[in-house]
Amino acid sequence: MEMSGFSTVIPLAYLASAVLFILGIKRLSHPETAAGGNRLAAIGMLLAVIATLLDRAILDFTWIVAGLAVGGLVGVVMARTVKMTAMPEMVAVFNGFGGAASGLVAVGEYLREMQSAEVLAIDSGVSIMAGTLIGAVTFSGSMIAFGKLQGFVTGNAISNPLVKFSAGILLGFSVVLAVYLVGFESNLVFYWSLIAAALILGVLFVIPIGGADMPVVVALLNSYSGLAAASAGFVLENNALIISGALVGASGLILTGIMCRAMNRSLANVLFSAFGTTAASAGRAADGDRVATPIEAEDSAMVLGYASQVIFVPGYGLAVAQAQHRVRELADLLTERGVSVRYCVHPVAGRMPGHMNVLLAEANVPYEQLCEPEDVNPDMENIDVAVVVGANDVVNPLARDDPSSPIGGMPIIETDRAKTCIVIKRSLSVGYAGIDNPLFYLRNNRMFFGDASDALARITEEVKQL
Repeated sequence: MEMSGFSTVIPLAYLASAVLFILGIKRLSHPETAAGGNRLAAIGMLLAVIATLLDRAILDFTWIVAGLAVGGLVGVVMARTVKMTAMPEMVAVFNGFGGAASGLVAVGEYLREMQSAEVLAIDSGVSIMAGTLIGAVTFSGSMIAFGKLQGFVTGNAISNPLVKFSAGILLGFSVVLAVYLVGFESNLVFYWSLIAAALILGVLFVIPIGGADMPVVVALLNSYSGLAAASAGFVLENNALIISGALVGASGLILTGIMCRAMNRSLANVLFSAFGTTAASAGRAADGDRVATPIEAEDSAMVLGYASQVIFVPGYGLAVAQAQHRVRELADLLTERGVSVRYCVHPVAGRMPGHMNVLLAEANVPYEQLCEPEDVNPDMENIDVAVVVGANDVVNPLARDDPSSPIGGMPIIETDRAKTCIVIKRSLSVGYAGIDNPLFYLRNNRMFFGDASDALARITEEVKQL
């Protein structure tokens, strides 16, 4: 860059944007500061974009302005129209678009450098190949994750060992191609072959993973999109992009680790164990001779209204029914009656990391009422009523009692040990893990069948009559 007044301003702008990114991520760790953290990160990104435009010798702003207009319009529409139940799918799409953008930057840089050199320089070549490979894998993998979350991509190929073997072969093939393109010869045919192999690799990477592990996959793909962005930053020699990509990559990996620990499983086990694909017969007890005991709104209200301690356990069914405001209304009513109310949130409840926390925050649930499984499990015998709203696998006793179960060893919320448990669910169908839940048939458990929002509204009206 030529020496000018911008020679000092640009690096300072990048530094300021990096600080805003870090502060924004830090403030995302608490619901009360999360909105402000999001705004700080957005301001940091705006500052980085402006600095980049001033730093580069832009010949024509037509496409840039058009891209900003179209992208801004799409973003506004999605923010206004996408429901909270579809947020995991939107995150998967965003991860994919981030990977695609980074990959396209690498492609453009490779085509440019091919015109001036037969062999890529080691520094730029490694960055280009990393951006290409990670970007393509992230894009195609995220699209498959989106399809799985939407339900139109099935996991039928999961149990086929050929899928995993093919993925290993493709990974080795991709690495060999990348090394050849950097160290030996710039070859456009080989480069397009690398892109094709990476796209197929992304598909084979996500296809074998069951629906129960989607929160981990979303977090991991988010990390991949950050690594792809960092690679693009090295390609473009843009410090802001390197820093922001590294932050996303690191935070995604940390979140992936948290998700794995919450399931008591290693990342390798998540990626290669085909968890969540075993079919089970819905509506039957594990021993085949017990039946679930139903309960209606009036009896539920009696049990809740005269309890001392109540725990609400939200699951994906709460998101589907958009019942977060209903559960908050019922909880507030119980609190007015002197009942101690808490919400126990499992780290992998829902379909993406933090899904339940986002929903409860949307309903303005007091943060001090939220707790984690390890906080409430030791005292579960003293809980009068545990209300499970649309959750399944995260309250399944098989995880604790049957090591051979597909979810064996996964920490759960032990609602089966509460004095009374009420499960609000549409049916006795299995969860993502594909196994029956013995909780439904225990003596201290009652099943309230129906839509979570409607069920909670009916219970609330009955409590008001007490």
